[in-house]
This record gives sequence, C-alpha cells and structure tokens, in this order.
Amino acid sequence: MERITGVISRGLRAPIIREGDNIKDIVIETVLKASRLEGFTIQDRDIIGITESVVARAQGNYADIHAIAQDVRSKFGGGTIGVIFPILSRNRFAICLKGIARGADKIVLMLNYPSDEVGNHLIDIELLDEKGVNPYTDELTEEQFRNYFGYHKHTFTGVDYIEYYKSIAEEAGVPCEIIFSNNPRTILKYTRNVLACDIHTRNRTKKTLKENGAEKVYGLDDILTAPVNGSGFNEEYGLLGSNKATETTVKLFPRNCQELVESIQKELKEKTGKTVEVLVYGDGAFKDPVGKIWELADPVVSPGYTKGLEGTPHEVKLKYLADNEFAGLTGKELEKAITEYIRNKHAKNEDDMVSQGTTPRRLTDLIGSLCDLTSGSGDKGTPIIYIQNYFDSYSR
Repeated sequence: MERITGVISRGLRAPIIREGDNIKDIVIETVLKASRLEGFTIQDRDIIGITESVVARAQGNYADIHAIAQDVRSKFGGGTIGVIFPILSRNRFAICLKGIARGADKIVLMLNYPSDEVGNHLIDIELLDEKGVNPYTDELTEEQFRNYFGYHKHTFTGVDYIEYYKSIAEEAGVPCEIIFSNNPRTILKYTRNVLACDIHTRNRTKKTLKENGAEKVYGLDDILTAPVNGSGFNEEYGLLGSNKATETTVKLFPRNCQELVESIQKELKEKTGKTVEVLVYGDGAFKDPVGKIWELADPVVSPGYTKGLEGTPHEVKLKYLADNEFAGLTGKELEKAITEYIRNKHAKNEDDMVSQGTTPRRLTDLIGSLCDLTSGSGDKGTPIIYIQNYFDSYSR
C-alpha cells in the first residue's frame, strides 16, 4: 500500500505527575495505552520524548531561596557580588535572584544590552543608532541608560526588568546597583567576586574573569551542585535550567536522565520486541520572529538520550536533485531516480552540493525542538511525545 504520511509527532496526555511518582512506569504505560487506544503500532526507531519538567518533578528536585542563599554565601563569603549576564525572565531567573541576593551584602547587577543572551530585549536595537551608543564598547550606569533610552517594558510580559530585578534585591534588604555592559571585564571595576549567570557562554565568561584578576568566580552551574539542608541539586548544571515552582522555590534541571531513558528503552523492548529511542528534552532551538526570543534557556536541549539518537542527519535536498541531477525527468521516472539516489546516498560525499542546505545540527537538538513545539509550555497536558517515521526518507 502506498504511503502518504511522513513524520508524525503525537503529544500524549499523561496523569498529573507529582513528586515521588514512578516516571518510568508512567511513560511506558502512557505509550502502550496510546498505542492501543489511538491504533498506532510501536515500531523500531520510533522516538519517545519526555519533558524535563515532569522528570524533575517526579524526582522532587526542588530548592528554595534559603538553600540558594546559603550556597552563595558559603562560596563567596558575603560582601559585594557582581551578578552578570542573567536572562530577563520571571520564570527562569527571578526566584534565583531572590536567593542570590540573600547570600550577599550588596549586588552589582550587570545586564547585557540591547538584549540578553536568549534575545529578550531591554530596548529596541534601532535606539542604539539613534542615540549613538555602541553596545560593544560603551558601559552605562543605570542613570545613563535611563537618560538615553527611558523606561521600556518587555514586548510580551509588560515588565520593566531593570526595575523588577532591582526591587527583588532591595526587598531582600540588599542594596543593588545596576550597570550595563557586554564585556565581562567591566564588573571588575566594582567587585572581584562574580557570579556569571549566562548559559551557553558561561565558560568563556568565567575564563575571561579569572584571567583578568577576579578573585572568586562561579556560575549558576556551580550553585546547588550538591544538596543544601536536604534541598534538590544538579551535580552538572546547578541552577542552570531551573524554573519557578513557587514564589520562593525553583524546580531544578533533572538528574540521572541517562539511566531513565535507557531503562525505558529496555523495558519497552521486553514488552513489545521493538527498540524505541528515548530522550528527555528541555528548551528546543527555535526563535520567535516577533519577540526575537530564542528558546535556549536550558543548558542543553537533551540531558539524556539513547544511543540511536547520537550524531547528525545525513540527508539530501530533493529540490536540488529535481532541479539539477534529474532535471530532464518527470512523473514516475523522476520518483524512481530520486528514490534510488537516496537509497545509495551513504556511498556519496556528505559535503557535495546535494547535501548543502540540509540542517547540520545534532539529532537530539532537532528532535528535542520538535518535542518542545509539540508539547508547548502551557495547558496541553502532553509531557510525553511519541514520534514516528523520523528516520524514514522519500525512499521508504
């Protein structure tokens, strides 16, 4: 029978997952139930995605602001702490800042401008040209920033993050000075003790600070790498990847994800005879064209995945083949020629023109993005994603 459908991504509804639940059993039961009720057959190389949020929730991987404060104070010893390059997010950073402030005697908060690392804009980039400000070289105080640009609220949230972050520190009884620079060295004019809050550039930032005279340098990935008074923790990512749980608590990035995905794969193989690939996914790698925000607030797209999801795609451009290699063919002859070409593609040079323009990204980043878009971040109630035919091509 002729196939007409390519990749299928299904969001599977699951029970509301709470601390202490057996996430492995819930995932397996949900997939088997969906297969039975929705009428699809589990096949080799199908993919299960599990959002990191429910994994961490089941693990009870939470920490409150007092644990954050204690860890910050134990590492820095109080005093003035430079807190640099945080993203602008009530969900991702605000609760962390509540804890960080309580671990310091003064905060010097240094913000990127015109936008943070993931594209949240403090101001419209056009204003830089209008005011003659160079974000690569110019360092601004809060007063200078306001004189140049005034007061602006975020496009989507309606929040003035300068006021908001300053108020968080001051509500903790801690003075907060705000400055603006894209150069990590700037903070060393104010303090030699620095907490780097950037995500994907954090290693370079910490290295630059240490090479230029900083005394104590940590990143968010160094805070809560071990339990504090029984709190949750993440030995690899610390506070990175955390989300607001309550007004005083964060849910941390999940632990032991590799063990989880491998155990799900193993048990499903025993139950179905099929080898299904499994990954835990966080933020996908896509950008909002209006708000200019990248969905990249987690330290990695996937903190755990089975072996079959390693590597990158090896694909060819159908439109290039149709317009060049087989430009003289049409109909069934064209279909047959392209099908044969794809079947033999692994014998060909991956860097030839036929492969140019295909996406040179890791499978986990691509599939994690598909999962993230399918599940959304609201009330769909589908924290488990089931993907079929992802590894198929036009030839099968």
